[in-house]
Amino acid sequence: MTTGILSIFALAFLAPVICRFARGHTGWLLALLPATLTIYFATRIGLVAHGERITERLAWVPSLGVELTFYLDGLSLLFALLICGIGALVLIYAGAYLKGREQLGRFYLYLLLFMGAMLGLVLAGNLLLLFVFWELTSISSFLLIGFEHKKAEARRAALQALLITGGGGLALLAGLVLLGQISGGYDVPELLAGGDAVRASTLYLPALLLVLAGAFTKSAQFPFHFWLPGAMQAPTPVSAYLHSATMVKAGVYLLARLASVLGGTDEWFYIVTSVGAATMVAGGVLAFFQTDLKLILAYSTVSALGTLVMLEGLSTDHAARAMVVFLFAHALYKGALFMVAGAIDHETGTRDVTRLGGLRRVMPVTAVAAVIAGVSLAGFGPVFSFIGKELLNEAVLLAEGTARGVLVPFTILGSALFVAVACAAALRPFFGELKETPKGAHEAPAAMWLGPVILAALGLVVGLAPALVAGSLVAPAVASVLGRSEPVELALWHGFNAALLMSVIAAVAGALLFRFRERLRGGTAWSRNLFAFPARGYELSLTWLHRAAAMATRVLQSGYLRSYLTIIVLTTVGLVGYTLLTRAYTPLNFAAAREVRFYEVGVAALILLAALVAVRSRTRLGAVASLGVVGYCVALIFILFGAPDLALTQFLIETLTVILLVLVLHRLPPLALIARAPARARDLVVALLFGGTMTALVLVAWGVPFQQQASNFYAERSYTEAHGRNIVNVILVDFRGLDTLGEITVLSVAAIGVYALLKLRPPEAKRGAAVVNDLSARRRESSPDGELAEVVARAPEGEVS
Repeated sequence: MTTGILSIFALAFLAPVICRFARGHTGWLLALLPATLTIYFATRIGLVAHGERITERLAWVPSLGVELTFYLDGLSLLFALLICGIGALVLIYAGAYLKGREQLGRFYLYLLLFMGAMLGLVLAGNLLLLFVFWELTSISSFLLIGFEHKKAEARRAALQALLITGGGGLALLAGLVLLGQISGGYDVPELLAGGDAVRASTLYLPALLLVLAGAFTKSAQFPFHFWLPGAMQAPTPVSAYLHSATMVKAGVYLLARLASVLGGTDEWFYIVTSVGAATMVAGGVLAFFQTDLKLILAYSTVSALGTLVMLEGLSTDHAARAMVVFLFAHALYKGALFMVAGAIDHETGTRDVTRLGGLRRVMPVTAVAAVIAGVSLAGFGPVFSFIGKELLNEAVLLAEGTARGVLVPFTILGSALFVAVACAAALRPFFGELKETPKGAHEAPAAMWLGPVILAALGLVVGLAPALVAGSLVAPAVASVLGRSEPVELALWHGFNAALLMSVIAAVAGALLFRFRERLRGGTAWSRNLFAFPARGYELSLTWLHRAAAMATRVLQSGYLRSYLTIIVLTTVGLVGYTLLTRAYTPLNFAAAREVRFYEVGVAALILLAALVAVRSRTRLGAVASLGVVGYCVALIFILFGAPDLALTQFLIETLTVILLVLVLHRLPPLALIARAPARARDLVVALLFGGTMTALVLVAWGVPFQQQASNFYAERSYTEAHGRNIVNVILVDFRGLDTLGEITVLSVAAIGVYALLKLRPPEAKRGAAVVNDLSARRRESSPDGELAEVVARAPEGEVS
């Protein structure tokens, strides 16, 4: 498993090179790896079906005890087969669909990253590793959705998907951390064995809500459903893969994986079932009103995801069987239908169903695949999805009390909408009169109909012979969801019962909805607005976020150094002062003041005098010289208290700083102080507050008992481990080497920026003088307190200071 995942990532980065040489055959070549992995996972079906759980561990950070752990059971095996199998078909399809497109190699890179991330997610045996792959799916899907980055709609859709799923990912991280704290570890097998302890914990509800937030955003549950149709800006191969086997199923997988841990409670039942049922109906209604093939299929995916989540919320044996079968069937027919939609668009130049008809005459192979997949979407016929629909109906009929009375009509309505959508998306384009299209319609290349034919045929074959997968794939996956083994028997015909009656009612109602679709679209527009309000809410919140950010930027990034310093100082005073007043249990220590020697008082007086001169100085050079005196006095204090190494460092730094400042500031014009008295009074108050706070902090720290542990640690190890006798230097260079490296990096970047600014020169001296005058005028008008902090009185000819 580990090798398979790593090989996909390696192939992803090799894809652009392969594309450069293989050109039109790239899709076929790249598909060899996921096809091989499909065969590999298929060889594990027998082991998993007999109850074996395969775990692989790879040391990642041994010193911290962190491992890469991968876990294969019935649920992850089913997902792995879908991800690799459908992924291979999508790669072949993409090679033909995107033939001649710019940056095709980059597209393959993104798609393989997406595949590897999703495969790693479903095989992760550690919660934190699962989260890493979870976020990688969000990032790679962002790149795929925004692949056609020159289109504003694609960029907007990619950002929307990233913000919503990324926000949910942050909530999920917090939830997984809570689960790890409750269970005492992050390994999935151990977590699955401790479900009772998790449900009994006081942290159960917060962990549940956070995990559900991550799952609902990822799997496009209402009210987060609107990002998924927006993702249709991605190329059709991405849509086919995303909707059938990958990203949108990640939330469903997470809920199924944690169902035995978090499920079985009232909170789980009411939240998960309600959200799933609402999403099922909302997606179906919104799909019914669309005329774009991809949007019809996208909203029907939202409805299907809602159905899966609703079944997970029921937490019964029947619901688990229905969920696994429905998930399997949906992956087959939805992948086929999206590829069909792409083939239609590729060969006719349009996806508008109102402009399509009679394509079976010119696209016979695609039409056969579309009809079979359409029957699967409708869920009424000799196909695998019909078995899933029957199990769905049985699960809601067996629900208890009020839940049954609500879920039965919701399920019938959702199934009816599925039938209507199937007629619109899979039948209408191929039957009736052949309509004229923007491009002369003809059959798609073999690489574009191969995938739909295989997936649609699988749905038909497995429907006619469900025993092929009942014990080998479905039963192990159901056992993983329930946390115990349960026998699974699947059959196409269950006899005349209430579940079949629900299917018949849904089929008739769906046919009527399709028959009178035009009238219904005009008379029930309110329903579209009802389910579309979350999208408008997102846009409104994003607008207000931008306004708030602009307002904060205007306040905090005013362009005046004095404002920045005031904000920083007051924030520090507020936080530190509040902490000192509320949490400083050590009294101020004034005893040390009685031990002050006369020369120490002299040094302190000299520091105060130099600071006062710096404040009152009328020239920049005078202020710099006074501040230099302050620095040298600090170095003198180091000498007086037995720290000559620090004193030497202070002398060197202070000297270098003064020299640099003098070299820079002597080129600037002289200061012209015009600040009014209120501004100077305000600055005085801020300075006194800061000085008083720092003094109080030092006095409090002076009274805290000295802790020997840290100093002893460094004293004992500085020479033996770092081979240095100067403890301070050893701490900076070795023990805290990364901190020092960070400081050096910051200073280097600042130096480069300063050098670049000094090298800037205006194209013309006259233009430079105009800029200076304009800057002076602007500062007079916009300076804080109606003042001008500095006035450019004189500038060297041909330069802007």
